[in-house]
Amino acid sequence: QVQLVESGGGLVQAGGSLRLSCTGSGRTAGRGYTMGWFRQAPGKEHDFVAAIKWDFADTYYADSVKDRFTISRDTPMDTIYLQMSNLQPTDTAVYYCAAGWPSSGVPDNWPEYSNWGQGTQVTVSA
Repeated sequence: QVQLVESGGGLVQAGGSLRLSCTGSGRTAGRGYTMGWFRQAPGKEHDFVAAIKWDFADTYYADSVKDRFTISRDTPMDTIYLQMSNLQPTDTAVYYCAAGWPSSGVPDNWPEYSNWGQGTQVTVSA
């Protein structure tokens, strides 16, 4: 099991920036280990945002955030970050950190992860 602790959400105006952090503890290794971010707006499903594979740091992004968001990792700290820039009201959601060993080539499927954080609210005002 991996325990995940998120931080960094908040309220920001459109065009602003925020950085989310997620630190994992427990079994945070192994072939294919991946950490990522999903978000859930009210009444909607968990949408993929970004992910990073631990072995070679391959990164993946949803089209809606590409060129605005950057995912990165601090390997010794078992921590990932999501730097979010040019935030828009449509980015408003609860953001969840996820970790595990997803089997898909592109790790954008929520059920394929095995551990999730408690979520952190991001609200972008117009």
